[in-house]
Amino acid sequence: MAVKIRLMRMGAKKNPFYRVVVADSRSPRDGRFIENLGNYDSTKEPAVINIDEEKAIEWLQKGAQPTDTVKSLFSKIGVMKKWDEVKRTKKEA
Repeated sequence: MAVKIRLMRMGAKKNPFYRVVVADSRSPRDGRFIENLGNYDSTKEPAVINIDEEKAIEWLQKGAQPTDTVKSLFSKIGVMKKWDEVKRTKKEA
């Protein structure tokens, strides 16, 4: 099963916010998901990003692939940097 970390659109028409979820790549965008990692609200200024970093790193270790948008969100809050450190320490051990 190919697992992706991606955005799930929520909210009213013309007023979206997004949940960052772990889902099977074959499920629809707003369909079934495995776990909710946090949320992202792009309509606020500045954009609000709330993501559980520990859960995100745990899913990355399990092999979940983030989409391009989620990868950029992870970079903004520092999850990708922590993930690189975890990979580096794993490789050295």
